[in-house]
Amino acid sequence: VSHQKTDWISIHSRICHLLIPVLGPQPCFHSEKDRKHGKEQLLRRQESLIALALSTAQGFVWAGKPLEAIPAALQALRFSSRAFGSGSVQLVPIYLLLAEVSTGTGRLRQAAKYLSQAQWIVLQTPDCNAALQSKLHRGLGLFSIAEGNLDQALYHLANDVYLATAEFGLNSVEVCGGYLNMANIFFHQNKMDAANSLYSEV
Repeated sequence: VSHQKTDWISIHSRICHLLIPVLGPQPCFHSEKDRKHGKEQLLRRQESLIALALSTAQGFVWAGKPLEAIPAALQALRFSSRAFGSGSVQLVPIYLLLAEVSTGTGRLRQAAKYLSQAQWIVLQTPDCNAALQSKLHRGLGLFSIAEGNLDQALYHLANDVYLATAEFGLNSVEVCGGYLNMANIFFHQNKMDAANSLYSEV
């Protein structure tokens, strides 16, 4: 009952009215043109449902309510898999969000599984853009911090900065997250010169 209540509060109260057109029986079309139009319409509905579920999950994360974010993120994952396939690059941001939430709630084993899924998809996508690769390395870096593996975290965060710079430019806001997380590590290692340099860069 508590899981149902959490699920309802998190996402189902927002998407319930959208589920019937997506999950219900689809109409039978008689012409190729109508079939194509029907498929496009279904995909648009799925995409709007995914966007709503993902933004809802992200909102809970920003509000400091990671447990409430999980059902919404899982719904986004479910419908993305259905719409784009289980190996699609569109699933990577959802896996990264689920990994972040799992790490934040102390479920490191589950977080590792989500990160592995995201990493596998990126490795299987030769033309994956640098922005998404940057986010993956940031997720891996934050996970390494949670595990206490700071050298591994610095490796991933340096890759995050490199890829974000390649995609957005040296002085872009998108690079700041990587610098900030690296600076925090150096601060805790009492390497103040490196930490202050990176804080200044941010």
